[in-house]
Amino acid sequence: MTSGGAFFWDTNGALPWNCLYGKNFWHLPLPADAELTDLSLPNGIRYRCLEPLKSYRIGYRDPDAEEPEVEVDLEFEATCPPNYLGESHLDQPGRYRGTIRLRGEEIAVDAYGMRDRSWGPRSQFGDTLSGAARGGYTYATASERDAFHALTMAYEGDVCAVIHGYLLRDGEYSKLAPGQGRREVLERHPDYGCPTRVRIEATDELGRELVAEGRCVNRFGVHLNPNLFTWNCLTEWEFGGAAGWGEDHDNWSAAGARRFFRRQLGYDASG
Repeated sequence: MTSGGAFFWDTNGALPWNCLYGKNFWHLPLPADAELTDLSLPNGIRYRCLEPLKSYRIGYRDPDAEEPEVEVDLEFEATCPPNYLGESHLDQPGRYRGTIRLRGEEIAVDAYGMRDRSWGPRSQFGDTLSGAARGGYTYATASERDAFHALTMAYEGDVCAVIHGYLLRDGEYSKLAPGQGRREVLERHPDYGCPTRVRIEATDELGRELVAEGRCVNRFGVHLNPNLFTWNCLTEWEFGGAAGWGEDHDNWSAAGARRFFRRQLGYDASG
């Protein structure tokens, strides 16, 4: 069993019902003869490993339309080894190249991004997000020599503490030191409640300090699974003298999101 889909949005539509394109499946059966290195799913996702932990080809074609709204053909080339969190999650920065056809327009792609993969059991209910009130998933890549990633969780109180990540500075890579750093939302959108400015502070295992400030230029709110709601924001980052694009994800349990955003937007406090 797996989940997968495709979402495309701009500065106008910020939700699944008004974005450019959105389709997601939470419980896709894996084909009986599936090879995880060369996988085709019934919702149109294609995934092929070209070189393990280094190079992949990703495709998508909506199977529900004779003339699909979306066709994706991309190759991913890693710029760093994967960074593992436990035995069921990895994060790996890299460069995506290829084409996307979206509603008749062909878009050439050549940009840095992230390969974010989890596997294993995942809770789909509960009042918290893996025991935390909320969390964040934040990254930027300025070049093959300068990048960062921070996974943060608010296990105690309201502070989203760093639990995982890396810093690549001047070509030297190190994991972030857990518990030494935080993610802070400096401003939120007055109509949606999503982040518009974010700050990351962290220290890596070499003792180097990271301070990053990001400006969110768009937003998309979606349930990635029944108990994980996220605001996913394309974000322009400045960090350590470098500047680059990445993302900021504002993550919540379903119940936690409802309570927080009703308060944030001035609705009744009880939800």
